[in-house]
Amino acid sequence: MKVKITRNAAKQIKKEMDKPENAGLKLRVFVTHSHGDHVHYGMDLAEPQSHEEVVSTDKEIDVAVDPNESWLDGVKIDYLYVGEEGFVITNPTKGDFGHHHH
Repeated sequence: MKVKITRNAAKQIKKEMDKPENAGLKLRVFVTHSHGDHVHYGMDLAEPQSHEEVVSTDKEIDVAVDPNESWLDGVKIDYLYVGEEGFVITNPTKGDFGHHHH
């Protein structure tokens, strides 16, 4: 499983992870809705579930994902400062370039 986190997103995620109440939690990315040809993603900070795999990224942030969910393989987490500020999760490897704001 591969997960990519952009520099902007990593900065925001680390800010959250550094809060004392989030100590020991992992970033989790999951599929909230599946529409066949595309999905909507969600993310939170939580304890990894027993079925989840923890994947390392090049931004020193480990991400918990469900290894059986093919839509999560190759997922990219970005953070936009323009327009609607917030995280955008896409999966370029699946031809999913749509913007999903959270």
